[in-house]
Amino acid sequence: MPTMITLSLLLNIGVLVPVTGSIMANAGWVEAAYGPPSPARGILLAVYLAILAGSAALLWKPVPAMVAALLLVQIAYKLMTPFTVGALGNPVVLSNLAIAAFHAVTVTLIFQRTAT
Repeated sequence: MPTMITLSLLLNIGVLVPVTGSIMANAGWVEAAYGPPSPARGILLAVYLAILAGSAALLWKPVPAMVAALLLVQIAYKLMTPFTVGALGNPVVLSNLAIAAFHAVTVTLIFQRTAT
């Protein structure tokens, strides 16, 4: 299980460092994926930065219950994105679903480990 925790947290960091950096720099691809600069995009950036900071802190000191809480919130919002975006083919939606599936394995292992 510690390996899956580490992998999930590294996945968050590996995805969110370039994404948050690109949003802050207003990279060319960002507008196509997230829309033009707006308060909503700024709020999304804040959420992403919070997840990034939490992932980095938990990578340094992984507390399984805290990791599970972070990942469960991510799983929930990522599974909602096809409905809130209204499209399954959007690349952000597709990556969200793949990451949610990966994190679901980690959360399942955490729950199995702590239930015994």
